[in-house]
Amino acid sequence: MKAVLCKDFGTPETLSLEEIDEPSIGPTDVLVKVKASAINFPDILMIEGKYQFKPEFPFSPGGEFSGFIEKIGDQVADYKVGEGVFGSIGHGCFAEKIAVPSSVLKKKPDHLDFQTAAGISTTYGTSYYALKQRANLKDGETLLVLGAAGGVGLAAVELGKTMGATVIAAASTEAKLQVAKNAGADHLINYTDGKLKDEVKDITSGRGADVIYDPVGGELFDQCMRCINWYGRVLVVGFVGGEIPKVPTNLILLKSCQVIGVFYGSFSARYPKENSDNFDEILNFHKTGKISPLIGAEFRLDEFCDALNCLAKRTATGKIIVNIN
Repeated sequence: MKAVLCKDFGTPETLSLEEIDEPSIGPTDVLVKVKASAINFPDILMIEGKYQFKPEFPFSPGGEFSGFIEKIGDQVADYKVGEGVFGSIGHGCFAEKIAVPSSVLKKKPDHLDFQTAAGISTTYGTSYYALKQRANLKDGETLLVLGAAGGVGLAAVELGKTMGATVIAAASTEAKLQVAKNAGADHLINYTDGKLKDEVKDITSGRGADVIYDPVGGELFDQCMRCINWYGRVLVVGFVGGEIPKVPTNLILLKSCQVIGVFYGSFSARYPKENSDNFDEILNFHKTGKISPLIGAEFRLDEFCDALNCLAKRTATGKIIVNIN
């Protein structure tokens, strides 16, 4: 079988597509023939050696997958051969087949195609956990979303609207803002002019946003801290801007606001029941038409380099999908 391998830290160009042995499965595992895999920003950090978790070499990028079950372990009772499934395992999905614990699987409902199923776990799981459990977003509040056309940002726009918020979408180009508008954003801000905080205050009549969803970091974080409302919640989701900002604690004091970390991977591992309940709600949102995940681009497995660079160079909108089988 074919798989994309990372044998040393580097760029997408340093990866290779090779023939490897089919993985074996244990008694509680399943073998999945992968239909599609989705890319997230941690994939880029992982191959560069900048992610908090460093897999042993060689490893394959791609943390999300969808496909069919080809084999099941002796102790697997909830799944059967031929069943469509999807899920997230952190890395390893740029491969034609993967062996995964049955506990990480979700059954693919008919209303999800394989591409959407491959790309829904991390982005919508992260954003719903952030808005529901971490920010306690309420109906009628104002939500500011940075990076609003990317995977997690676009999910936050859709989920914020579904939860009853007024959504301000902020992004770096007019084309990206149009994507956010199509997803339901009420107000749009191009933050390249350096006036994010002023525009947020104009939109909110000086109050500021009640919740700010920030997967970008860098210098924009300071502006977020200056346009958060009294008792507001600033969600630290990631640092795709490349710089990890320092927190101005004086502004936390003056605004009586909260700066809240969002680590979805740890939440889903520590609280599997709550995560499962969240995902039941997400799937119902999709079934009832309240969310419609955007597939921004699709690539073949042998185009893995182009797929990863699409995200690394921040030209992506929505989810980037690699079709494998």
